[in-house]
Amino acid sequence: MFLFYINLSIIIILIICFYLTRKTNTRWAKINDYLGIVTNTINSVRYGNLTTKIEPLKHSNNPSYQNVTESINRMVETLNDREKMIVEYQTELMRQNTLLETVINSLSDGILIVNEKNSILKTTPKIENWFGQKHHELVGKSVLDFIEIDEKINLHKAENVNVFIKHNPTKNFQLSAIKLSVDEKKRYVLLVTDITNEKQLESLKEDFIATLTHDLKVPIVAESNVLNFLLEGKFGAINEKQQFALEGMKKSNRELVDLVQIILDTYKIKETGIKLYKENIMLNEFITEIITEMQPIAAESHIEIKFNKSTNLNIMADKLQLGRVIKNLISNAIIHSTSSETIELETAEIPGYITISVIDFGQGIPKEEIPLIFNKYYSSTKKFRKIGTGLGLYLSQEIINSHNGEINVSSTENVRTEFCIKLPV
Repeated sequence: MFLFYINLSIIIILIICFYLTRKTNTRWAKINDYLGIVTNTINSVRYGNLTTKIEPLKHSNNPSYQNVTESINRMVETLNDREKMIVEYQTELMRQNTLLETVINSLSDGILIVNEKNSILKTTPKIENWFGQKHHELVGKSVLDFIEIDEKINLHKAENVNVFIKHNPTKNFQLSAIKLSVDEKKRYVLLVTDITNEKQLESLKEDFIATLTHDLKVPIVAESNVLNFLLEGKFGAINEKQQFALEGMKKSNRELVDLVQIILDTYKIKETGIKLYKENIMLNEFITEIITEMQPIAAESHIEIKFNKSTNLNIMADKLQLGRVIKNLISNAIIHSTSSETIELETAEIPGYITISVIDFGQGIPKEEIPLIFNKYYSSTKKFRKIGTGLGLYLSQEIINSHNGEINVSSTENVRTEFCIKLPV
């Protein structure tokens, strides 16, 4: 009997083991199936299919499976949304890039990008046309193979520098450079501008002005001589009213002669430069002579010219040209000293230089106009209804520069204006 119970127990144990083994195998089979589905889904996402999803398992209410399935599906949906955003950004960037490239290519100026060794990295169609080669033929070549520039000029720091393009020898070009600060590599943008039309127009204008003023000067000088004869009574006596009218005409004639002469001198400077004939000048005596000449003109505006003399300095300079500069500054001071009775001249010596200052206490110069007053054709005399070309200060600066000096201005509106000439000892 005991043996029967033992055998029965063994049979029951075997049945239980068989049942447990079968259930475990079924569970592992389901786990393997699910892992296979997850693996396939991940591989699908890996290769770019962001529309795939894990379908809920049939006959399985296991919450762990459901949580993993939902997490993976949410992850795929998030990746899909981000992918769509990235595609939209890329599309917009490509559109903006195309627009920018179209705008750049349509510019009348040519653009090159070069490295620190001047090798061409990128060009615009204008450059291809001017250089006579296609973009792929230009890339890698030195830009200096196609343009000529003054050897003294650093190409990477060029600013409105005249250059010669070998493929277009009949045209005039200017070049400016801008350093690109994008990464550690040194790159430069070269902007090339065709200035042929501007040069031709400027040449025509200068020739026209030179011819016109040269032809005008003769009758104006003749008129001046006749006015002097009338005032001197060589054609008979004149009354007080006639003399007043003739004096006014003479003043206007003198301004017109000066205007024509300034235009002619500007043209001559452009064509031949300024030729200096330097001599030793005693400044006190020299400036006193100029004041004596200019005092009658100042008196017409009820202004007195004062000279604050210092030690009698001497300097090597072109007497005629330096005199013209000082006279021009005094003349400008008279025009602008509408609310003052005096103009002052001062001389001084500073290390390496002798200075000559012309000071007025009138209208002054607005701060925003100070950088412009030495520009060619810039004039503020229109504010005072005076004749002016805007060339006086331009010529003055050219003359002082030719002496290796400089001319500066400081001004406070309605208080004080000082033009200071600095000439090397």
